[in-house]
Amino acid sequence: MTDAAPATTSAETGSSPRENGGAPGPKAIIKNVDMAEEMQQESVEIATAALEKYNIEKDIAAQIKKEFDKRHGPTWHVVVGKNFGSYVTHETKHFIYFYVGNLAILIWKS
Repeated sequence: MTDAAPATTSAETGSSPRENGGAPGPKAIIKNVDMAEEMQQESVEIATAALEKYNIEKDIAAQIKKEFDKRHGPTWHVVVGKNFGSYVTHETKHFIYFYVGNLAILIWKS
């Protein structure tokens, strides 16, 4: 397991089109990651789908966790919000912290 350090990296990745006439939604800005590129892309896609489906942060987090547990086995943890602090211990190659718009999303497996 690895402790997640404060955000040190930044990259942009496009998000899938939203329901607003197919226009692209906000880009995901990855702040810190210890995860394979393919899983990073999947994280953004799962989060974007949850953001399109739900408006309440706890519902968005629950949907992302449910999908990660289903696809990658238990036990995944998800935090979604605009203002929070965290420091987590995670399995190597199973951590991502990114923003979509002004909403921060933290996903990790322990």
